Amino acid sequence: MAAKTVLVTGGAGYIGSHACKALANAGYEPVVYDNLYRGHREFVKWGPFEKGDIVNRKRLDAVIAHHKPSAVMHFAALAIVSESVETPLPYYDTNVGGTATVVTAACSAGIKKFIFSGTCAVYGIPNVTPIKESAILAPINAYGRSKLMAENVLATASTAHNLSNVTLRYFNAAGADPDGEIGERHDPETHIIPNVLKVAAGKSSTVVLNGDDYPTPDGTCIRDYVHVTDIANAHVKALQYLDENPGSHVFNLGTGDGFSVRQVIETARKVTKMDIPISIGPRREGDPAILVANASRILEACDWAPEKPSLEVQISDAWTWHQKNGF
Repeated sequence: MAAKTVLVTGGAGYIGSHACKALANAGYEPVVYDNLYRGHREFVKWGPFEKGDIVNRKRLDAVIAHHKPSAVMHFAALAIVSESVETPLPYYDTNVGGTATVVTAACSAGIKKFIFSGTCAVYGIPNVTPIKESAILAPINAYGRSKLMAENVLATASTAHNLSNVTLRYFNAAGADPDGEIGERHDPETHIIPNVLKVAAGKSSTVVLNGDDYPTPDGTCIRDYVHVTDIANAHVKALQYLDENPGSHVFNLGTGDGFSVRQVIETARKVTKMDIPISIGPRREGDPAILVANASRILEACDWAPEKPSLEVQISDAWTWHQKNGF
């Protein structure tokens, strides 16, 4: 088993591709396993590519047997909250069933380390902010519920099969690779920053605020934005943490600061020097008013802290990527 080889499911996606770059920079070889449903082949730059679906056990077994990874980073998932409300069943099929298949394949191959791409959606509407890992887990949509069920799969595998694992519950991923090699490109795009930048670039006419009557200072949702390269680096630190700390672990990833949608738009106006018109739409079902992380646990355990907590830096990196790629 190659000690420096890591199987990265969903490695052609936004966060997965950034994690692959971080892995390569740390001396690992990332093997990307992706069905390209919402990933991009051109984002695979730092190791081999294997096309396949996470629900396909036979294909997973073949890829693992060929590359002999010593660890798995599991990003592959369906991850659009509004879509999960409208069509929930595929979320359980992919996020729960697919995760169980990847975990089973890893255990069968004798892999002992597993990093899971988690989400703050497992907290639902929190009673206290910033949110600690010990907060009540009460997701309010199928996306959050399916990811929580996947966490339970991992916890079970840790106990029964000695699969040491870390779940990283991150808040709102933002920004792009500062070198401009990869960035955020979703279809459909539901994240606020790229949608704001589309308006700044003239690709869209207006930013729709999904509700302006939330119980927040300016009526719009508040989120904790984390630079995608900080998230990627946390995955590498979590993998190294398992070398000396077996078992099942959960860490939040966030900056501890929250910004409203209106603040995001104002910052984007400053960065792009463009007028960004807004319009008011209805609330999206499943959107909590405030989601801000307490990420002190990973700082203590893994010595991880965000190096790019500035919203202006995050939007600036995203804008550079957006301009370079024309979308």
